[in-house]
Amino acid sequence: MRFAVGVVVVLIAAMFGANLVLFTVTEIEQVVVTQFGKPKRVITEPGLYFKLPDPFQRTTSFDKRLLEYDSNPDPIFTQDKKILLLDNYARWRIVDALVFMQALRTVDEALARIDDIVFSELRKELGQHELHEVVSTNREPIMQLVTKRANDAAKLYGLEIIDVRVKRADLPPENENAVYERMRAERDREAKGYRSEGEEQALKIRAETDLQASTIQAEAYERAQGIRGEGDATALSTYAEAYKKAANFYEFTRTLEAYETALKTETVLVQPADTDFFRYLLGRP
Repeated sequence: MRFAVGVVVVLIAAMFGANLVLFTVTEIEQVVVTQFGKPKRVITEPGLYFKLPDPFQRTTSFDKRLLEYDSNPDPIFTQDKKILLLDNYARWRIVDALVFMQALRTVDEALARIDDIVFSELRKELGQHELHEVVSTNREPIMQLVTKRANDAAKLYGLEIIDVRVKRADLPPENENAVYERMRAERDREAKGYRSEGEEQALKIRAETDLQASTIQAEAYERAQGIRGEGDATALSTYAEAYKKAANFYEFTRTLEAYETALKTETVLVQPADTDFFRYLLGRP
């Protein structure tokens, strides 16, 4: 019995001693081992490790995962003297645990320093751009440049800033109406300019089309008249040749046509019967 109790006591002592000299590093941790307050080593790989018991050596663990910084909305002036209430966030992580511990020690201090760095870089960069660039046209390049500069500044503290983004960029309520009205006026002016250009182009196109149509009609009329004249000339020539070969027949047909024209109306024609006009009616040659 005494032996069993002794074994238990030894096991408990061994476990207690093991806890004093062994420690575990997980996948999401990085650990700095210090000896009498001075850094001894940095462990970034997960596993079971040995150290001297307190107070000779102590361990301080830091998160290895991506962390998030979220700021409160702050006013920033753009190049065209507009005020934006900027709400931004950043993703960051601790890449050098020893430098981080020496410079900042805690995540809260890191967030305060990141806030200073990011806001300073945003204010400096956005001050070089106009409102429309920040809101729409150049936001992505601006954020990439701010991220790079903020990351360069954060390296001094053992940090890496992965990304800086703007969640919202609002105008102060007292400035919104004035800005919207001016934007509306600018768009109206642009629309009027486009309409004027469109009307001018339409007039040019109509004028060119009318000129082309008139030219085509004139050429067609000239060609038609030429063709008609050639046809009339050919017809007259044909008639002349035919009538030259049968002059009496020509005279006879023309007289019949005159009868048809003169006698089909209600007009009374009074002439002597022995005139040449009635010779065919009287049977004279």
